[in-house]
Amino acid sequence: MVVDVTEATFESEVIERSKTVPVVVDFWADWCGPCKQLTPVLERAAAAREGDVVLAKLDTDANPRISAAFRIQGIPAVKAFRDGKVVSEFVGAQPPSQVEAFFDALVPSEAEQLASSDDEASLRRAIELDPARSDARLKLARILRERGEDDGALELLEAASGNFAAEGLAARIRLERAGEPDLQQAFEALDRGDREAALDALLEAFPSADGAHDDLRRVVVGILDELGVDDPVAREYRRKLAAALY
Repeated sequence: MVVDVTEATFESEVIERSKTVPVVVDFWADWCGPCKQLTPVLERAAAAREGDVVLAKLDTDANPRISAAFRIQGIPAVKAFRDGKVVSEFVGAQPPSQVEAFFDALVPSEAEQLASSDDEASLRRAIELDPARSDARLKLARILRERGEDDGALELLEAASGNFAAEGLAARIRLERAGEPDLQQAFEALDRGDREAALDALLEAFPSADGAHDDLRRVVVGILDELGVDDPVAREYRRKLAAALY
């Protein structure tokens, strides 16, 4: 979709619209030769992603206040908006391959869209399209584990290296298989969503864990990773984990 925008319509056509779909703004002028080279490339890229991205064209000569607001000092200038904010940009005419890469970074791939779902068929298709999608592997592994298919879950998780939550789930499966009785309370708390109780029970198990320290650590790190870096609970338990380890 391609739209012409002005100072009067910029708020609705770009800022507000970008809250539901990415909007790429082409800042151009009629006298600008490189603009005339770039605009068709942008239009082709947008047309190939119809429905997933909007291309908005703004004449900088006719709309100087918008140009000044976004500090346009050279054209063509291209800015991508998402959720009302600029998320990526470039200046000057670019080859088609770079323009395509610019749009690809804005529009989710089919695998990414499938991985955001929760049904088994979609997750399997996401992995088929992109075997490196650890998020889809983790979701599917959880589905398999819940119905008792631990071997299949572990096979999926083995290829999700670098995903702490996935490593944590794999470690939990191994600990459950080992029949560690001291961990049952921790896992029950985790399943009911009481992460603090789960973390406390897991940390208390360290002194008697013998050869299970690494897997215990992986389970704790996986929980903290899902809480997020800025979560106050995660910050508190990172300190407690460090104390338990060292």
